[in-house]
Amino acid sequence: MPTLSILTTIKEKDYELLDSGGGEKLERYGDVVLSRPDPQALWQKHLPKKDWDTADGYFVHDSERADWTYRSHVPARWEIGFGDLNFFIKPSAFKHIGLFPEQKPNWDWMRDIIKHTKKDVSVLNLFGYTGGATLACAQAGASVVHIDGSKSAISWGKDNAGISGVSDKPIRWILEDAMKFVDREIRRENTYDGIILDPPAFGHGPNRELWKIEDHLPILLSKCKQIMQEKPLFFLINGYASGYSAIAYENNIRALFGDTGTYESGELTIQESGKYGRLLPCGIFSRWHN
Repeated sequence: MPTLSILTTIKEKDYELLDSGGGEKLERYGDVVLSRPDPQALWQKHLPKKDWDTADGYFVHDSERADWTYRSHVPARWEIGFGDLNFFIKPSAFKHIGLFPEQKPNWDWMRDIIKHTKKDVSVLNLFGYTGGATLACAQAGASVVHIDGSKSAISWGKDNAGISGVSDKPIRWILEDAMKFVDREIRRENTYDGIILDPPAFGHGPNRELWKIEDHLPILLSKCKQIMQEKPLFFLINGYASGYSAIAYENNIRALFGDTGTYESGELTIQESGKYGRLLPCGIFSRWHN
């Protein structure tokens, strides 16, 4: 039976969740404070209105517009240190800023597995975005193939690799549709020790390939099993699609690996830095290791 866990990211020097509530979250990235919508924050805010009103930037999403507004000068992008890596933060469309801090516990988990493996480790990161998991695995000593359907995300990830000091590590940055890439790897008989997936609910590949999680995720997972080593190390899937449970993701992974190894599933959270220390739920995960 699945046992659900809560993985939590806490305050760091260049990042903290200052407050949340009223459908919003207030975060500090380096010296810049940003306010963004967050539908999970159904409770009341703790900090006074003046603290929220002095945020350097906030994302407006209503019937007329969806864009950032700035109260002070905010650079086009700026560098922060986070999770023993470095990232460029850049407010962009759909309220994103190029980093999902709640993923840090997963990075630490993969680093630990890779560092304690007495062989060369190969990792495939599908829907890799700006490279957080890729950089963490490469930093720990793995060779990584990073796949994303966005040219700008690939470029952003390469920049993050540069400022994190891992540009010389064996990372292949590939602009490609995840399903098409895995199909080719099956034909080539290439295999991996670890696979990471962070699939969106809906999206398109670089050539407008359609992705719908309810239709394509089970198919992709079964194909991923075909490109895993005979004795694989780990498998990780993250979820941000509304309405899905971590148990649903674990059921899919159990179909791949059966009763072998260790499973863990649950919620990804960030802890507010104030005295109340509330947890903001940010997504779900399910992971397996041998």
